[in-house]
Amino acid sequence: MIVLGTIELRGFAKLYHVFKEKGLGFPEYYEVNDGITGKQLIQDLGLRPEDVEAIMVNGCVFNMKNLIKPGDRVAILPPGTPGPYRVILGIVNQEKE
Repeated sequence: MIVLGTIELRGFAKLYHVFKEKGLGFPEYYEVNDGITGKQLIQDLGLRPEDVEAIMVNGCVFNMKNLIKPGDRVAILPPGTPGPYRVILGIVNQEKE
């Protein structure tokens, strides 16, 4: 259950193991107060930008500059998502900094 001011956060593939090493659950309910950008979230989690291929928010690939708001469901995907899924999920067209 999402608590006011939090997001439901999951790391997939190798990031699942990174999250587990950091003591984060699956899902993790992560405090974001009024919101956080994808870029800020990655920094706050101590992830390197090159370890993140895409962030999905509520089932859609999300621009790293956009605001993730309380109540959102967030998935962080590492590089290496298989080819066809990259197109289906919209990762191919994701804008990165």
